[in-house]
Amino acid sequence: MTFLPNLLIIPAGIMIGVLVAMPVGPVNLLCLQRALERGFWGGVAAGLGVVIGDGLIALFAALGVGAVTGVIRHYRMTVQTIGGLALLVFGIRLYFTRPQLMRDELAGGERPSLAAFAWDIPQTFFLTITNPGAVLGLFAIFGGVSSFVEVESYIDAFTMVAAVMGGSLLWWVVLSHTISRFRNRIDVDMLRLLNRLASLILLGFAGLLLGEVVIKFITGRVV
Repeated sequence: MTFLPNLLIIPAGIMIGVLVAMPVGPVNLLCLQRALERGFWGGVAAGLGVVIGDGLIALFAALGVGAVTGVIRHYRMTVQTIGGLALLVFGIRLYFTRPQLMRDELAGGERPSLAAFAWDIPQTFFLTITNPGAVLGLFAIFGGVSSFVEVESYIDAFTMVAAVMGGSLLWWVVLSHTISRFRNRIDVDMLRLLNRLASLILLGFAGLLLGEVVIKFITGRVV
């Protein structure tokens, strides 16, 4: 039994993590809004929930748990309904939330830390794991990568998961840092407009997810 992973797994996993984190979807949009409103640590906290969710999905994919894919496909409408309802709630809350730009320094002169935004982590984690498209997409990416990078042992699997999470985290840290550099140029009125635009997009994603469920239920194709 070897205790050393295939070194090609590390760059491949980092690449997967970045590619999974880059597309602008509902969860990514929420993370961007958090970074814009709350600064660097707000964006990192929201992104960290996505990182943990991607890591959990990557763990199942790296271990070759094909049954998980079957279960996701079988209960796709149930998962999609939960995810759609969650997006609906987040979208409505964001639309009616009073915008408030958090300053880089608090009243006492201290900078906010990651702990100040810890509640965002489980929220974005839940949205990540209830997105069936993202889950199946990550499994598909793993299937493609496995054609030229073999994951043959548990060490390889855990190394791949760590690399995927590292790549995803790197993306969110860089993006949050970039946003925090220019966020002070916006005012509360602009933030209100951006929040409402983001909330409408989230509600649009929710409508698409729930609309597909309703259509399949009406046509008798829902599982």
